[in-house]
Amino acid sequence: MKFAVMSLMANNPNPVTGETLTAQQKFQNIINQAKLAEQLGFEAYGVGERHGAPFLSSSPPVVLTAIAARTSRIRLLTTVTVLSILDPVRVAEDYATLDHLSGGRLEIIIGKGNFAQHYPLFGIKEEEQWESLAERYALLKRLWTEENVTWDGKYRPPLQNVTTQPRPFQKEIPIWHGSASSTLSTELAAKYGEPIFSSNTLHRQEKYKALIDHYRERLAFYGHDPQKAIVGAGAGGSIYLANTTEEAIHRFRPYDQAFRSRLTQPHDIPPFRDLEDNVANGPILVGSPESVIEKILQYHEAFGHQVLTISVDGLPASEQREQLERFAQEVIPVLKREIPSHAWESGPVLQESATR
Repeated sequence: MKFAVMSLMANNPNPVTGETLTAQQKFQNIINQAKLAEQLGFEAYGVGERHGAPFLSSSPPVVLTAIAARTSRIRLLTTVTVLSILDPVRVAEDYATLDHLSGGRLEIIIGKGNFAQHYPLFGIKEEEQWESLAERYALLKRLWTEENVTWDGKYRPPLQNVTTQPRPFQKEIPIWHGSASSTLSTELAAKYGEPIFSSNTLHRQEKYKALIDHYRERLAFYGHDPQKAIVGAGAGGSIYLANTTEEAIHRFRPYDQAFRSRLTQPHDIPPFRDLEDNVANGPILVGSPESVIEKILQYHEAFGHQVLTISVDGLPASEQREQLERFAQEVIPVLKREIPSHAWESGPVLQESATR
């Protein structure tokens, strides 16, 4: 299995200390977190996209470019790029630029987003989100693989003989499809034969498993080999390790309560009674290293995923370091032995080009 750290860059008061970082402090925290992830051997670091408080992640390509300048190996992910509201021409330009500045370490995860507040900002009705995503993605693919593109659609003005610049540094920028709530996302991924990333954040395992199963079924329908499918998955939004599960639950409870209090959308309300129920029956990775390893293996049996993202959002910097170090030292080595992964088998382009 391969591992990524990700952040949505929510800047909320710390529920234990009451401290709130300034925007500048939060940006520096994210850069330091990514540098630490690289030092600890994680394969990738991801920044999600949100538009509106308390999130500071409205410009993932800018943040990831800053991270690229301070790292040398780690892959850079978007978790996710909300393509349903963005101009594909702008996306093609911004991320091709990032691809060059990172030396070909970029991979993007596209999706329609799970934050209804962003639709009015960009003139999209919520009911249009899937149609908008499919149209914009088809155009983005053409802009990155073709020159002199002529195009006409619903969600932006027509194009006539357009070749976006710069062209991507990689021969093909890897694209994943975010999957959280609908078979429309897994259908789009299967149509193009591209990997998916299951959010696996708020709900029970069977909901996400059904979407992953649908993806593999539709891969076969479109003529792709489902045995070669690469699936990534989240980890319940947060991790927290301690010597015992009881200690981990005790230490993490204030952060969990603060997180749950901010969930207001009906589809975001977890079905779990409390933290103990989520630890026992949900995706969250809170417990002893042994119990967390056992849960990841159990989810892998259901999902067959080869990449796992974790997050330490909401914790103070000292605990972020503690959790990433423990996960890297006590969890990752076991899972790398237990779960083979075909994802990211070759190094980032930068490493290859540097030897030429």
